[in-house]
Amino acid sequence: MSVIKLSMVYVGMLAGFLVIDLVWLGVVARSMYQKHLGYLMAPQVNWGAAIVFYLIFVFGLFFFAVLPGIESKALARTLVSGCLFGVLCYATYDLTNLATIKQWPLTITLIDMAWGAVLSTCVTAIGFALAKWLST
Repeated sequence: MSVIKLSMVYVGMLAGFLVIDLVWLGVVARSMYQKHLGYLMAPQVNWGAAIVFYLIFVFGLFFFAVLPGIESKALARTLVSGCLFGVLCYATYDLTNLATIKQWPLTITLIDMAWGAVLSTCVTAIGFALAKWLST
């Protein structure tokens, strides 16, 4: 697959990640985060940091899950790799917070880890489907 097509896969994954995660953060889980973490939340989102996170995280999904999946042509392997990547990354963040931040809620840790798994699996599926579509 050409670099241009691979770049299109990455951009598609990034768009999917942004849409899905912003719906989660802005609509579905907004009140939950406010209830459990309101005391820690900044009045304004640091969009620079958020964008850098999205770029890096989606690249990780692309590199560690989608590229190997394209090579092996194995959807199941791709999805499992994406899911594990998401769980591991979100666990790193949330378990570190649980260990170091006073009153960090276990509930948020568990929900975030599950969300990392779901979101990453969905975005990995988008990347695999785009790659398949672009290679036909």
